[in-house]
Amino acid sequence: MSSTQQTQLVLVLATHNQDKVRELRRLLLDLEQEAGLVDRFSPAGAADRPLRWEIVAATDLGAAPEVEEDQSTLEGNARKKAEKVAAWSGLPSLADDTGLEVDALGGRPGVFAHRYAGPGATYADNRHRLLQELAGVPLEQRTARFRTVMALAVPGREGPPENKRLIAVHTMEGVLPGRIALTERGYGGFGYDPIFEIPELGRTLAELSLEEKNRWSHRGRAVRAVWPILQAVGRQWLGEAATRSGGQG
Repeated sequence: MSSTQQTQLVLVLATHNQDKVRELRRLLLDLEQEAGLVDRFSPAGAADRPLRWEIVAATDLGAAPEVEEDQSTLEGNARKKAEKVAAWSGLPSLADDTGLEVDALGGRPGVFAHRYAGPGATYADNRHRLLQELAGVPLEQRTARFRTVMALAVPGREGPPENKRLIAVHTMEGVLPGRIALTERGYGGFGYDPIFEIPELGRTLAELSLEEKNRWSHRGRAVRAVWPILQAVGRQWLGEAATRSGGQG
């Protein structure tokens, strides 16, 4: 991988999916902005102020490893991706895996959502199969939920990336209940978004702006849950850096 200044707080998004990169980067930047606005009116000292992370995709750092999602659970896949990229980059790495659970199908496609129509399936292929399987099922019986597990893998700071020891993996979950629409609607988002409807809004995820989607989505909920942990990890890294710098003085 290319060299990165280790004094910076750099968070690596452990995915090759550019749609996810776009959503995660926007989510994290929005949270950073929200925290900054709160801080402007807070009496807290500098030690409690939100930290600023540089957010990069794994592919921005070089030939990032391709990690096969072959685990039987969402948490297993998320942890595997985060751990592999953290070991490769030597930097804190964030990964997620998302499943779609449809009650009328006994919870399918679940962890296999991204390849539901088979290996190499496109987003459209997966949606088509799901709608076919639900043909004839009335709207009130098409309840479903998106479930995202987010994993943050944290390596130690000492030594080159290949020798850094993984010191922690944190996992958090976000769930969005909804239902599968009768037909596709909307042009935004990706994956199953055009057929996943939020009943309170009467719109699919694909009919929402990115800002609206991030407020409601399963991925947004998971990122908000991991945000305090990310702040704690950053403070730990900065503390270790300050200790080493003081020791060298």
